[in-house]
Amino acid sequence: MNTMSCRLLRTLWPLILVSLTDPVLAAEAAATPSSAATTPAPDAGAATRSLDEQIQGLKKDMVDLNKDLFVLEEELLFPANTQVAVFVSLDVGDFFALDSITLKIDNRDVGNYLYTPREVAALLKGGVQRLYLGNLKSGQHELVALFNGKGPNERYYRRAANIRFEKGVGAKYLELKVTDHQRAQQPEFEIKDWE
Repeated sequence: MNTMSCRLLRTLWPLILVSLTDPVLAAEAAATPSSAATTPAPDAGAATRSLDEQIQGLKKDMVDLNKDLFVLEEELLFPANTQVAVFVSLDVGDFFALDSITLKIDNRDVGNYLYTPREVAALLKGGVQRLYLGNLKSGQHELVALFNGKGPNERYYRRAANIRFEKGVGAKYLELKVTDHQRAQQPEFEIKDWE
């Protein structure tokens, strides 16, 4: 913003504030010469507080509206009777360090996710991530998850897990779970169907 714009904004700012809070005062201020516009109205402090309250009220209304729109969008895009959600959880420590997951449903790629060290740390602390949310028609389907990472002895590790599942009328929830198998000293990859 150049200096001319700054001066103009400083000159008109009291008029803008007054016009937003009291139209009668705004009409009087507009009728006076421009030099009067540079001096604030006697009740400018109250007008500013009132304007701040209105702005805060509008912000709160916008947040509430945004939340309602998000819920409505979720309901429209992913109705409960066709919804499928896939979650990821880790219970590993020694035998596998997750780098990425590729997700396929019915031989169609539906998701790839590359993990940052921070995200892996959150999963190791017990976090659960929603990896996929989509729609499927009722019937038989197959989910294939490809896990990439470092296995024992810092070797590259790529393993797959798959499950055939029946999609019914309600929402379907599946969990990709990576655990340590202590006896075999290998990671285990399983897909759990939450009925």
